[in-house]
Amino acid sequence: MKSPSNGPIRVMRIIARMNVGGPAVQVSGLMRGLNPVDFDHRLYTGFCAPDESDYLNTVATDVKAVRIEGFGRRVSLGGDIKAFVTLVKEIRTFKPHVIHTHTAKAGFLGRIASVVSLQQSIRVHTFHGHLLNGYFGPFKRALVVFAEKTLAILTDQLLAVGDKVRQDLLSVGIGNAKNFSLMPPGLTVGVLPNKNRSRESFGLPAEKLQCAFIGRITQIKRPDRFLDVVSEIKKRQVELDFFIAGDGELLETCSKRITAEELPVSVLGWQSNIERVLSAADIVVLTSDNEGTPLSLIQAGMIGLPVVSTNVGSVSEIVLNELTGIITELDVQQIADALENLVSNPGLRARLGNAAQEFTLANFGVQRLVNDHEELYKKLLSNQAKS
Repeated sequence: MKSPSNGPIRVMRIIARMNVGGPAVQVSGLMRGLNPVDFDHRLYTGFCAPDESDYLNTVATDVKAVRIEGFGRRVSLGGDIKAFVTLVKEIRTFKPHVIHTHTAKAGFLGRIASVVSLQQSIRVHTFHGHLLNGYFGPFKRALVVFAEKTLAILTDQLLAVGDKVRQDLLSVGIGNAKNFSLMPPGLTVGVLPNKNRSRESFGLPAEKLQCAFIGRITQIKRPDRFLDVVSEIKKRQVELDFFIAGDGELLETCSKRITAEELPVSVLGWQSNIERVLSAADIVVLTSDNEGTPLSLIQAGMIGLPVVSTNVGSVSEIVLNELTGIITELDVQQIADALENLVSNPGLRARLGNAAQEFTLANFGVQRLVNDHEELYKKLLSNQAKS
């Protein structure tokens, strides 16, 4: 398919589901931002599971999408085949110049559907993280690596949200350095409400420092490690309260432990207004075993909050250790030490927060993300036309 000589560039963006999280935020930013004069840009997605919040229904209500039956989180032979057939039909109808897939399942079905459709579309895939660590045993991990190696051969451009993610994938033979580029996240944070009003709305005491755990309450995020840290902070008698803003399959288990051990943690559940959540916090903590490029840490930085995070994924690319936040190993005592240091040192909190705001605003704005994608698509189409 040649680059269009007149008329907009048709871009088909595919993601299995728009559950609340980093990929949905990025995709929504792109859907809003791409120039409608130069691009006919359409989103194709499935449905969230009953225990997930759909970002399109709760936050990005202005973003339009084509919903595909069978597409979603669960692996289901019947549903996946139905989604695959629909994708092939949609590709043949839309005839996109660019097919851009996001996350593992959409990358698998979308790229194969592109090949089967016989449309000469340019294929782009973004890794918002990877499934190499913390998800599967050795056999399933080997299958994932084999599948991604094969799909990489069929892909014109691979993108990763962080260099650590890219290097991890390259190290197991997925893609090559020539066609594997970085595409850091880009986002924006709205005007913050008053801190005391935010805390009052959540039932949080106004006078105590608050540390936020923001994100899905799933095993890979290690909410159990977070609660171990809270328990240690309580034992040390550090004046710090915590709250959880998020939902997931482990939330009930966490809530029971919080009650049983009388931990100083408020459970807010999932919140659509991230500005209100961030306004209520003084510190943000992340205790995950694996991450891509966590947007909650970028958002925290954008409003000047210091961060304490485990050294996973591309965290070190958005949190500069001892400059904009504190990075630790996967160790409860180290995380607790870092939090205690921030609590006892208001000057350190202010210094890290100010530096975080300057760094994140300069490097992770949504307009930069949009501009980078527009330039990439035009470059790929130009190269295709020359070949």
